[in-house]
Amino acid sequence: MQKIKSLMTRQGLKSPPESLSDLGAIESLRVPGKEEFRELREQPSDPQAEQELINSIEQVYFSADSFDIVRYELEKLPPVLNLQELEEYRDKLKQQQAAVSKKVADLILEKQPAYVKELERVTSLQTGLQLAAVICTNGRRHLNIAKEGFTQASLGLLANQRKRQLLIGLLKSLRTIKTLQRTDVRLSEMLEEEDYPGAIQLCLECQKAASTFKHYSCISELNSKLQDTLEQIEEQLDVALSKICKNFDINHYTKVQQAYRLLGKTQTAMDQLHMHFTQAIHNTVFQVVLGYVELCAGNTDTKFQKLQYKDLCTHVTPDSYIPCLADLCKALWEVMLSYYRTMEWHEKHDSEETVSASEGSNVMGTEETNFDRGYVKKKLEHGLTRIWQDVQLKVKTYLLGTDLSIFKYDDFIFVLDIISRLMQVGEEFCGSKSEVLQESIRKQSVNYFKNYHRTRLDELRMFLENETWELCPVKSNFSILQLHEFKFMEQSRSPSVSPSKQPVSTSSKTVTLFEQYCSGGNPFEIQASHKDEETEDVLASNGYESDEQEKSAYQEYDSDSDVPEELKRDYVDEQTGDAPVKSVSRETLKSRKKSDYSLNKVNAPILTNTTLNVIRLVGKYMQMMNILKPIAFDVIHFMSQLFDYYLYAIYTFFGRNDSLESTGLGLSSSRLRTTLNRIQESLIDLEVSADPTATLTAAEERKEKVPSPHLSHLVVLTSGDSLYGLAERVVATESLVFLAEQFEFLQPHLDAVMPAVKKPFLQQFYSQTVSTASELRKPIYWIVAGKAIDYEQMLLLMANVKWDVKEIMSQHNIYVDALLKEFEQFNRRLNEVSKRVRIPLPVSNTLWEHCIRLANRTIVEGYANVKKCSNEGRALMQLDFQQFLMKLEKLTDIRPIPDKEFVETYIKAYYLTENDMERWIKEHREYSTKQLTNLVNVCLGSHINKKARQKLLAAIDDIDRPKR
Repeated sequence: MQKIKSLMTRQGLKSPPESLSDLGAIESLRVPGKEEFRELREQPSDPQAEQELINSIEQVYFSADSFDIVRYELEKLPPVLNLQELEEYRDKLKQQQAAVSKKVADLILEKQPAYVKELERVTSLQTGLQLAAVICTNGRRHLNIAKEGFTQASLGLLANQRKRQLLIGLLKSLRTIKTLQRTDVRLSEMLEEEDYPGAIQLCLECQKAASTFKHYSCISELNSKLQDTLEQIEEQLDVALSKICKNFDINHYTKVQQAYRLLGKTQTAMDQLHMHFTQAIHNTVFQVVLGYVELCAGNTDTKFQKLQYKDLCTHVTPDSYIPCLADLCKALWEVMLSYYRTMEWHEKHDSEETVSASEGSNVMGTEETNFDRGYVKKKLEHGLTRIWQDVQLKVKTYLLGTDLSIFKYDDFIFVLDIISRLMQVGEEFCGSKSEVLQESIRKQSVNYFKNYHRTRLDELRMFLENETWELCPVKSNFSILQLHEFKFMEQSRSPSVSPSKQPVSTSSKTVTLFEQYCSGGNPFEIQASHKDEETEDVLASNGYESDEQEKSAYQEYDSDSDVPEELKRDYVDEQTGDAPVKSVSRETLKSRKKSDYSLNKVNAPILTNTTLNVIRLVGKYMQMMNILKPIAFDVIHFMSQLFDYYLYAIYTFFGRNDSLESTGLGLSSSRLRTTLNRIQESLIDLEVSADPTATLTAAEERKEKVPSPHLSHLVVLTSGDSLYGLAERVVATESLVFLAEQFEFLQPHLDAVMPAVKKPFLQQFYSQTVSTASELRKPIYWIVAGKAIDYEQMLLLMANVKWDVKEIMSQHNIYVDALLKEFEQFNRRLNEVSKRVRIPLPVSNTLWEHCIRLANRTIVEGYANVKKCSNEGRALMQLDFQQFLMKLEKLTDIRPIPDKEFVETYIKAYYLTENDMERWIKEHREYSTKQLTNLVNVCLGSHINKKARQKLLAAIDDIDRPKR
């Protein structure tokens, strides 16, 4: 179809729709006549053939309108023309033209009804346009008539009314401009009143009004003035914001935040606030330190103001160091408290804005507010760590400016207390562990404490070497918590200790420093008078707490007088630690009097001045550890050395005796020997002088050690009248036991502050060292027991006895009476010593046990020296021993008698047969080779022959061989 339209166009024909748009060509359009239609219809009608003819037309005939058909056909002619071919080609073109014309005619006939209908519509449209032209003409005519009908007076009235309205508007504008000109005065008043939100609101309204009248020339100058005023308000607002950093005021800060919100600069305000806090920290610490430096310098030299903060800190004098540090922390506390209250303000107002925003409907405004609120919250949270880091660095710089080793212990502890409180503030402020401060103060504390501890060890050695081991009289209710050095433990104890300090509700949380001092006060206030407010009341005037107590203590309890109630109350089994029985009879107390030599003294702790000094040292060490927990391990290690050295000194003074272990009684346990060896290797410097050829490492190791102490020449341990220094031995040993008990009491507190990775050291110290203190009683009191009784004299008396008697004797031998007299004399001496020093029940029991054990073993040794013995002689031995036991039980209440079976078994072994004796020898290795050999030799001839004797001696030799 498009090809036909294109061909029709080149032939000068137009399609019906296109022809309709050209109204000028409608009348000149030629419609095919009847003759032409007839000719076209008479032509053969074969649609397929016609379509093929149309399709055979070359494509170039359907190209652009500028195509020249004639020229194209002429150019196609061959150089040599052939008439017949030309005619044939002409006929072909005619056929094609006829087919196209017929097709066009068919299309025209097909569109004829539409063409007619459109032609009618155009005609109708032309009629309507002619009617409209008539209406317009009539309208213009009537308007001319109306114009001619109005007068000039009417138009003048309208003009005057319009002019009046314009003048009214102008007057209103002039009044507004006049008000704007006077606004700067009101703005200045509002700024003086610190009404920043009102000033900004007024300034913004003026700017809005000025923009309305910007067409007036005077307004341009006013607008510039308002802009300058707004900038001035922002500057004053920034100054007001900086005041928040040192002294937070809720009303003031609320006005500032409202002002920034009106300016739309909430985020900018938060950035500026953090910058001001950083600047406030720097300016505050500099001014505090500068004030002390200039004060101590005594002049107004301005050179200090030009110094850097780090250099300025080095000019602080030792006398002003602690007050300056306290003021420094107080000033930094004010800055951190202001930041804390700033965060509180934002949290409170954010929650209020969230509630109000949920009730509103402005979605866009709410989203913007939420974005600002989120930015402020993140900025404040990030600022916590940043501000605390700045505080730490400033304080660290101050600490490094002075060598803390120049301070006394109390001053150093005070410095640590301030820093500890500051670290507590930091942990509550942002949850930080204060790594910067901890590392700085830890290094200085460890170095200081090493030197301090070394000095204290040397002092302890001096005290021990000058100690006469006299009893330090303290009250019966003495507790280490009564000492000044342990007052901190009462303050840090659980509220359950003091009912008056218990919280009202068990669910109430711990009050932080910020909550405690939020409304006023400062956690770094120096309370100089607090330290010495209370005086210690631990010493007794003469060993007794009252004259009445002293009088009642020396009563004779075997009389008919009543037993004092206080003794009934104070009587405790010191071996088991059990509480006293509710009803104690007079007979019971009388019987206990035989071995309990403490009834004539108040049941007060036994300790010396040196012991008290060690306890005070422990308290000071614990103060430092409590204040600065990161050095807890170092402090506990040094505390253990104090106990180690005290224990080693007691053993060296009173318990070292190479002949003890030869007895085979196991007086020193393997644990005690291991502990003593460890102390000697790690703590005791056994070298007399330093070796010049020693290595640097060896010299450093020697610095950590202390020379072995020497007993004072004033202490006499060789006098039999004083039971070889028993009083001094009791005081020394029991003071060590008391010291161990105090360490046991402190163990939970030490365990609480000890780092988890170091707790095995603490457990090892208690299990291998502290618990061995009471074990020193055996070797120390064994020396007294070995000298208090004349065992050699008893052996001589036993050697003079004739044991090969032929008849059973009814009278015991005189050596038994001699031995019992020795025990009676020992009892009297023990009573004399107990008048000087209270002898606890475990001590008296240990002494009696040692003496009885030595006596029984001496008896066995005497029996082993017998050359000849009959059955009657063995019966005499049994009689002597039973007599000894009967009399001994009246002197002591120790039950069972130590080594009683040791003697009885040896006596009864005489009656054993050959086989039984061989088995008995193998089972009883507690006897010496000499004692076993003598038993076999004495039995020879009675019921053992020579062959059996050789067999038994061989068995004894087999037992003795591993011991060689």
